[in-house]
Amino acid sequence: MSNNNREKLFTEFTAPTTQEWLDKIEVDLKGADFQKRLVWRTNEGFNVMPFYRREDVVKLKTPEAMPGEFPFVRGNKKDNNRWYVRQNIHVTDAAEANKKALDILNKGIDSLGFCLPAEMVNAETVDTLLNDILCDVVEVNFSTCKRHTLELAKLLVAYFDKKGYDKEKVVGSIDFDPIEKMVMKGKDTTAILAQAPQLIDVLKDYPNFRCISVNTEALNNAGAYIVQELGYALAWGNEYMQQLTDAGVEPTLAAKKIKFNMGISENYFMEIAKLRAARMLWAQIVKQYEPKCDSACQMTVNATTSFYNQTLFDSYVNLLRTQTEAMSAALGGVHSMVVLPFDSTYEQPSDFSERIARNQQLLIKEESHFDRIVDPSAGSYYIEHLTESLAEEGWKIFLRVEEEGGMLEAVKKGTVQDDINATNVKRHGDAAKRKEFLLGTNQFPNFTEKSEGKRAKACCCGCGHNDDAPYKKIESTRLAADFEDLRISTEEKRVPTAFMLTIGNLAMRQARAQFSCNFLACAGYKVIDNLGFKTVEEGVDAALEAKADIVVLCSSDDEYAEYAIPAFKYLNGRAMFVVAGAPACMDELKAAGIENFVHVKCNVLETLKEYNEKLGI
Repeated sequence: MSNNNREKLFTEFTAPTTQEWLDKIEVDLKGADFQKRLVWRTNEGFNVMPFYRREDVVKLKTPEAMPGEFPFVRGNKKDNNRWYVRQNIHVTDAAEANKKALDILNKGIDSLGFCLPAEMVNAETVDTLLNDILCDVVEVNFSTCKRHTLELAKLLVAYFDKKGYDKEKVVGSIDFDPIEKMVMKGKDTTAILAQAPQLIDVLKDYPNFRCISVNTEALNNAGAYIVQELGYALAWGNEYMQQLTDAGVEPTLAAKKIKFNMGISENYFMEIAKLRAARMLWAQIVKQYEPKCDSACQMTVNATTSFYNQTLFDSYVNLLRTQTEAMSAALGGVHSMVVLPFDSTYEQPSDFSERIARNQQLLIKEESHFDRIVDPSAGSYYIEHLTESLAEEGWKIFLRVEEEGGMLEAVKKGTVQDDINATNVKRHGDAAKRKEFLLGTNQFPNFTEKSEGKRAKACCCGCGHNDDAPYKKIESTRLAADFEDLRISTEEKRVPTAFMLTIGNLAMRQARAQFSCNFLACAGYKVIDNLGFKTVEEGVDAALEAKADIVVLCSSDDEYAEYAIPAFKYLNGRAMFVVAGAPACMDELKAAGIENFVHVKCNVLETLKEYNEKLGI
């Protein structure tokens, strides 16, 4: 087809205006409220429309940005989107850790993260740990007790110098973030902050080895909303920039030694936008310190998939969660990435789960080629809008923290901890009411699954007790923990049987039975569904024959007036009686003594706890 014909073809179509789209939507909604039905009110403080057009983004600056150029909204690279595939190793034996590292380096890993206990910080450990690992080819990252980080840095520099590595080619980091201990555990680590300039001085000759960390991954795993992690990351990083420059560290060197370790949640497009907005805002912050080059304004991010939304039951669903999270991180342009194994919640990850976690990254890299295109989301009206909106709301949090005197002062006052804790409480409440879904946990659980001895892993951070902590701390509990505790408690004591007494309208009884089965199975109850009964007496008799502890009447709202009271009276207290739904005749049913109803407005968790109590479980 010639260009002329192609142009003629397109000109035959008139582009509808935004108002025309809205008019069409209004017709299709048939009187329903557009704002309530189609506008997404995000937890991040802004609304998302159901569609966007070019006119919505022409006023934005983000689409004008170029890859690899200030303010780096489109990434730090110009010609590729490669990231390091990282796996972390908790070191208990240096020789075994080295063996494992060499093994996984042959399986696609090109970034290692070693977590060292304080008592192992010595030259012998470093020599053994890094034996045969080419530190000028592989990214190497380290973490240990904050009080021993400076000592570890000196040992690493001595090792690198001994090996004669090209200092430009040594890429990696050492995790020094005293503020994390304050915000997460309430410990007073202000004295250790003074070591930051010394740490930078030790590593100043290694331009690609970073040593000051901003660990907002911890906030993500405590339930923080995306905008909270973004805003506090900026304030956290700025606190370190301010303290370092006040101590005499040159701004360019200070900025190039800071690394952000961020979490990635399941909100696919929002997480992509978060990383874009974070780079843009961080570049603007660093620019105010007048560094010698724009490259100092780049934000280096290691992303780790979220632990907060992982589950103990139906744990293979964790693979779906981490896969979309890994995709968000890759498309968002991270420096490196850690994918948590699907069994991280309840055991030391197995060789199988670690292999799958590695392959999740390799799949999107080697087969889907996510590493070849820089910022593929650029120009998307939707993502550009999300980027701008997140940037605006995240900046508000940053400014609020700065008004309090900076991140350190805000943490000492406890405002950061209060904010994250409040969000965690709200999210647990939303999960209890199924306003926030956890597939396999509070929605569509596996009816027949048992815990088989699986229990949530206790904290193994070695932080000890916090009774003497002078500051507030963040209470970090996974979103699924409440349902898991209830389900395990039910398993350990007695598993009741819930029988669906289905009768009347075919479509409604089936829908109500499915809803009720999903509802009750969230506590691990055995559920028995049925095709339908001709009379309530027949259904009750079948339920008692099945030794049911709970009989759930499933029918239509109109028919409950006919069936509910006779069924309740015939059952005569021989089992708990539940009506599936919230019919108009509910008050009449309650007056007859019926007190249990399950419906979409129920607090699922509290209702199930109440049922356990009534059943003596």
